[in-house]
Amino acid sequence: MRQSLNEKCAVVGIFNHVEASKLAYFSLHSLQHRGQEAAGISSGDGERLHTIKDRGLVTQVFDEQKLATLKGHMAIGHTRYSTAGDDSILDAQPVHANYDLGQISIVHNGNLTNAQEVRNKLIKEGAIFQSSMDTENLIHLIARSNQGKLKDRIIDAVKQIEGAFSLVFLSRSKMFAVRDRFGFRPLALGRIGEGYVVASETCAFDLIGATYIRDVEPGEMLIFEKGKAPQSLKIFDAMPKHCIFEYVYFARPDSEVFGKNVYQKRKNMGVQLAKEQPIEADMVVPVPDGGVPAAIGYSQESGIPYEMGIMRNHYIGRTFIEPTQEMRDLKVKMKLSPIRELIEGKRLIVIDDSIVRGTTSRRIVRMLKEAGAAEVHMRISSPPTTDPCFYGVDTPNKEKLIAANMSIDEICHYIEADSLAFLSTEALMRSVRAEGSEYCTACFTGEYIV
Repeated sequence: MRQSLNEKCAVVGIFNHVEASKLAYFSLHSLQHRGQEAAGISSGDGERLHTIKDRGLVTQVFDEQKLATLKGHMAIGHTRYSTAGDDSILDAQPVHANYDLGQISIVHNGNLTNAQEVRNKLIKEGAIFQSSMDTENLIHLIARSNQGKLKDRIIDAVKQIEGAFSLVFLSRSKMFAVRDRFGFRPLALGRIGEGYVVASETCAFDLIGATYIRDVEPGEMLIFEKGKAPQSLKIFDAMPKHCIFEYVYFARPDSEVFGKNVYQKRKNMGVQLAKEQPIEADMVVPVPDGGVPAAIGYSQESGIPYEMGIMRNHYIGRTFIEPTQEMRDLKVKMKLSPIRELIEGKRLIVIDDSIVRGTTSRRIVRMLKEAGAAEVHMRISSPPTTDPCFYGVDTPNKEKLIAANMSIDEICHYIEADSLAFLSTEALMRSVRAEGSEYCTACFTGEYIV
């Protein structure tokens, strides 16, 4: 359950497969959790590119008839949750354009920290923008490059941008995958038949029957060309700073992200939380779905029984009812329902992955107490989120992050819990078995990499 904290996007690329666009569609379906505002696919048949994109879920944007028009042996796709840009069809991806070398499409997961500076410079030089996306900067940089080959133009372009980017490019005959030097956002490489696939998470591979090979390395470019093995180029010196929130919340539990299983890392967080923040209670209850693996780990470590005391309705979409206090409370009840017979009179340890604004946590605590819970002890399987992210995560500004403006005791009082505790940053690192400082923890520490 989340309020105003979202992964921005998912990207996928399929190369050398007769049903490339269909595989891209199913891959995006697996990655729908990373973005629900818009979806799009570009395909290439060696002669030209074909693109369809629109607002909505993957299943709303595409059908059998539309996929049939996306011809070719290669395709790239995208699901969007707005980062930089407005919620309009012009800001849906792939970004597609014609230029002097032909046609190009781009999909992007991440956020460019110098996007406005680059855009202003391009506008002064005469560039005309069609969207508010930072990704469109790349189209102009590539088109204006004086390099002769697309490979060199892409390298030229990405060396002028800063921030977080996992990018997949499609030309009429080739596909390119590029990752920033820090590897903020994930990007995995797989094999399917005689072809290849790149995707934000390996859960996309599982659905289409692809085999995981490895991650695209930080600072690496992969070039896919028919009849050849992928060519690897080192564009930047790697300085890994993977986003720790991929493990905390964003990625699907069945994915391998940054080379490690997400479910096991979240379960480890629950184990560490039980060691750091024990308390006597009758049962451990997760806030579904994000709190489930950590709650299992907490229960196993503490010996306190695990129960699904809260059920989630997975069929509730967005509501456009006027957001009065009563309607906000009703929306939480529409999504989450306590099992009164299970929790009545019981002392509960409620596990969630994070607290952003605190308003949803307060409604959950109230809901449980109204259902008869004797005590509600909130335990959070990550440190307090004190700072916004500028690398591809949709966090509120610092003024709206409750942990940036209240102490833990004040947050506890605000959400009306009997106690509240967070996982420490040190224990979080132990949970993911971090070696050195390979993860970005800016949202917890305010120590920004770029």
